[in-house]
Amino acid sequence: MKLATEPSWMPAPEYGRGLRGLGINLVVRDVSAALVFQREVLGAEIIHDDPDFAALRGHGAEWMLHADHTYSNHPLGGSLGGGLARGIGAELRLYGRDPDEAEAKARELGFEVLAGALDKPHGLREASIIDQDGYLWVPGVALP
Repeated sequence: MKLATEPSWMPAPEYGRGLRGLGINLVVRDVSAALVFQREVLGAEIIHDDPDFAALRGHGAEWMLHADHTYSNHPLGGSLGGGLARGIGAELRLYGRDPDEAEAKARELGFEVLAGALDKPHGLREASIIDQDGYLWVPGVALP
């Protein structure tokens, strides 16, 4: 069921045909609420958003958000209710986002910081932050 009342910025089939490489689509409870984390903590550019869907870009990557209600006829639809945890076992890594800035913004906005920004032995400085829907984001930059 769609809630958007305005026409989309681009027909869905046209957008879909243009996607390449690895695609990330996060199913979220509320697109508008999710955009606060995406914009403020991750520094994402919002390409398009409406109550059903958002397309985002940042740090060389593109990803999408779909509201729970758009998955009513999807195979995952039945698993989205209640207090089920989302994203368990997945790390969403956003290379190029300063982890110190992301951590500070996350703390300011009340998001859970699992691990503050640290230099890691694999050559990255990164933080681990949980968004409003329980997804684990790991912003990071290469160490000099």
